[in-house]
Amino acid sequence: MAIGFRLSSELIAGVVVGALLGWGFDRFLSTSPFGLIVFVLIGFIAGVVNVIRSAGVAPGKTGR
Repeated sequence: MAIGFRLSSELIAGVVVGALLGWGFDRFLSTSPFGLIVFVLIGFIAGVVNVIRSAGVAPGKTGR
């Protein structure tokens, strides 16, 4: 159950961070709602990639 919570929190964190960046981008450049849409999608993709790496399905880049 702990693994499930960790994986779900990584996915949610990616979407939330993307949404906050998109919202800030829109406020700064007055491009509402395009920045929010783009950054939420990027955050979702980043969250899915993090979940796949954490689950051990795909090897992550460790720099070694």
